[in-house]
Amino acid sequence: MSVKGRPYTWFKAALDRGDLAAIRAEAAELPSVRLDDALRICLVMRDQSEDATYERAVVRWIGRFALEVRSAGLEDLREAAGAFEDLRVRPDTAMERLASLCSRHRLAFP
Repeated sequence: MSVKGRPYTWFKAALDRGDLAAIRAEAAELPSVRLDDALRICLVMRDQSEDATYERAVVRWIGRFALEVRSAGLEDLREAAGAFEDLRVRPDTAMERLASLCSRHRLAFP
């Protein structure tokens, strides 16, 4: 593997481990983080971060979703916000909603 590919490989390994400190460190080495990877970061953060930090990450993800997914509409943004709000109290249902949203817009879902 080339040196060029290592930062992303290390970032993905940190995501797989759910190691938030390593995720942050490795993400800082990348030129950008893909939208599907950003969703995974939010999912790791929901249980490991302060509410304000988690909420900022979620708002940023929803904003990126709105800008990057051209097929996304207002109802999709409401669906995403509602699913994220439910993640801590009804995780199974919320994950199903996020999976459905991603599927409709051809995004990889963790």
